Amino acid sequence: MSSAQPIELNVKGMTCQGCVNAVTRVIKRVDPAATVRIDLASGRVEALTSATGDLLAKAISAGGYEAVARHEPV
Repeated sequence: MSSAQPIELNVKGMTCQGCVNAVTRVIKRVDPAATVRIDLASGRVEALTSATGDLLAKAISAGGYEAVARHEPV
């Protein structure tokens, strides 16, 4: 993986702190060095990670949530 970059994802299906912890664990499994911030109310996940947004979204979705990486225009 390359150097850490900020990634934003929209995650649906998180309803409690347990969900926040589960999503954080999934991201940390993909990149143990990631820094994760989650806003439960909006479903917004921000990660400073060397993983790609698509890889994180796929891993989170496999964990039972609906995750989409936000792609900014270049």
